Amino acid sequence: MAYLNQIDYFTIDTTGDATDFGDLTSNRNQFTGAGSGNRGLFAAGYTGSATVNSIEYVTFDTTGNATDFGDLLSSLYILGACSSGIRAVFGGGYGSPTNVMAYVTIATTGNATDFGDLTVARAGLAGLSGD
Repeated sequence: MAYLNQIDYFTIDTTGDATDFGDLTSNRNQFTGAGSGNRGLFAAGYTGSATVNSIEYVTFDTTGNATDFGDLLSSLYILGACSSGIRAVFGGGYGSPTNVMAYVTIATTGNATDFGDLTVARAGLAGLSGD
């Protein structure tokens, strides 16, 4: 299994191959993402030797490397995420399976805050977002 730090992007309005956007701060996999129209968040993941709790962000207007946003409540991987464009919610995941949900306000940096609990501990979640 590969542990990468590369961020790629493509323009949805046109067909074509992905282009390099920048890099995450560490090589990892099994992380999750959420975002708004201006900012993309990458949270948690597994580095091959450790599970991480970091949240990083990029600004879509300019390409470049990810910057530290804050931390989740615990170190996780294979978690789910969704966003409203204002708030991102992260839930479940492995560290050991958890039912915890946490949120951040996408426009400002900072650590995650408790949002509530899933009905049972689980990992490998998917999320939906809407206006």
